[in-house]
Amino acid sequence: MTVAEQPLTTDDALRALVAPLGRMVSYEQLKGGMFATTYRVTLDDGTRVIAKTAPTETHRLLTYEHDLIRTEALVYRLAEGRDLLMPTVLLTDFSRTVLPSDVVVVTHLDGQPLVDVGFGEGDERSARAEFELGAFMARLHAVQGERFGYPNEANGLVGDTWAQAYGRMVEALLADAERTGTTFPADEIRAAVAANLHHLDAVEQPCLVHTDLWPGNLFVDPETGALVGIIDTERAIWADPLYDLVGAEAMSSGAVNPRLLAGYESVAGTPVDILSEGPATRLTMYRLSLTMIMITEINPREFEGDWLVEYRQTLWSNLRTFLGRLAQTAR
Repeated sequence: MTVAEQPLTTDDALRALVAPLGRMVSYEQLKGGMFATTYRVTLDDGTRVIAKTAPTETHRLLTYEHDLIRTEALVYRLAEGRDLLMPTVLLTDFSRTVLPSDVVVVTHLDGQPLVDVGFGEGDERSARAEFELGAFMARLHAVQGERFGYPNEANGLVGDTWAQAYGRMVEALLADAERTGTTFPADEIRAAVAANLHHLDAVEQPCLVHTDLWPGNLFVDPETGALVGIIDTERAIWADPLYDLVGAEAMSSGAVNPRLLAGYESVAGTPVDILSEGPATRLTMYRLSLTMIMITEINPREFEGDWLVEYRQTLWSNLRTFLGRLAQTAR
């Protein structure tokens, strides 16, 4: 390999990547994410931008995770001109020549991640953030698409109906789990999904759903709790709006946060039905598939640490709970 053929260092690659925006004077890698690699880059005029790159070890990815940076850029562009609190796309590079994977460069958001601000139990600032998150969901779901499933149709996880797309998503997760060393009760899962899939027929319009609205992806004003930014849209899908209620509380098996519902209603104008048999069953199905994702990704991500034992136990307990509920509604 000649000197000219050697891969660029991160410093050189980032410098070349942001050159259309200005001269890079410094950068730092941001911590906290478990999927992409993200850098905060400072330009010579003091502007800060965020450069996000996809994993390069693609064999570790689940089926739905391929080309997710392209989905992130798509969603941010769909958000432009709407009150959706998302960064603005400044440039993209999908050539995989400057850096070895797709890259999106976006504006830097104000505020702090909700997961880091330390609001205590019962803090009014936390309640405000949750209410405003529900309102955000309602605005987001007003963005409508043409087909159900993941925007990257190349992975095959799409469908003309939501039931069709969801079924393909579950099958892909079962295949990913088997490939990466996780043993699910596959026959039981297939039976539970098949027996309840008709409930998804009530969802006729594909809506833009974030799916990953946990506190690490929410930026707030630490003084007031006001929601000021939303990030990490790479896992967005065209789906049933109820899915976002699940993604916001990924470890929960109980009642939906009433502040989310109140915030949603404040924009939608009508209450969110989550108690009737159809919507309640759909929520359980989405909790099942999200829990499957969280269990399956443990092995290829090589998670480790003392926290993992309780994390894994909670997820498997939730999985059994959701399968039990679906057994009761099956017909």
